[in-house]
Amino acid sequence: MSERAAPPVILDCDPGHDDAFAIALAAVHTELLGITTVAGNAPLAATTRNALVVAQVLDLDVAVHAGSPRPLVGEGRTAEFIHGDSGLDGPPPPELHRSALSNDAVRFIVDTVRARPGAVWIVATGPLTNVALALRVAPDLHEHLAGIAFMGGGVPFGNVTPAAEFNILVDPEAAHVVVSSGVRLVMAGLNVTHGWLVDGGVADDLRGTGSDAANFCAALIDYYCDAYARAFSGKAEGPLHDACAVLALTHPELFERESYHVEVELTGTHTRGMTVADLRGVRQSALANVEVLTSIDARAATALLIETFATYR
Repeated sequence: MSERAAPPVILDCDPGHDDAFAIALAAVHTELLGITTVAGNAPLAATTRNALVVAQVLDLDVAVHAGSPRPLVGEGRTAEFIHGDSGLDGPPPPELHRSALSNDAVRFIVDTVRARPGAVWIVATGPLTNVALALRVAPDLHEHLAGIAFMGGGVPFGNVTPAAEFNILVDPEAAHVVVSSGVRLVMAGLNVTHGWLVDGGVADDLRGTGSDAANFCAALIDYYCDAYARAFSGKAEGPLHDACAVLALTHPELFERESYHVEVELTGTHTRGMTVADLRGVRQSALANVEVLTSIDARAATALLIETFATYR
């Protein structure tokens, strides 16, 4: 792999099968400062445990900080129909020998960003609750962040409702805080993540790299693809949504992108949680606030994924 500067990153996630791949990629291609967890694909206790499991399987020297158990408004929702009861079904879970360093992800985010002003990126692959809370409790934080790359939304479609994607729909109010923050934003929405599908062939290629970490993650792909086939009556393949948010930062050449003004719908009967992008510049006074990824070189992304797992032992 070519040498390139590793951006300092806090990975805010809700593992989740595709989050595991985001963690694996971030551990190799970023300066991973810490992992924070949020309720999303599973309840907070499960997503925190899953983050610890993945960090242990990958043998990472990185702390995990538990975050918010619920969205800013109302009750949350989970995605057992894709990720199983544990949030990380598939491979047998290892005996866990780690625990979260703290239960205050928001404080960790604020302190870490303030310690390195202008340098730290947040890569968010779950609901944006922790990130929004950090921006609220530290009104100066937007001045110190390098940016936020997030998996969420879709232009112009959803996956839980016709309009809304899961991460945004779980906490639209948090997403609204983030897109209104003035921070540099990179959005990996469904329109790009569904351009990178993995299947049993990719799982076999992972196993071919020979590590326990690769075998564990290959089993995650097997379960994940079967879950997608069951849920959507389609082929046994699934999108690595969350990995796209990491690669958007570390390997921007894999993507095409456009800058748009994006807002989050908070009240629509049929459209709550929709990421509304002004694709045609209708609102001429509204400045572009989000870099929206529009396409991915899927073949190159898969090759990079396999190459990355070849570094694990």
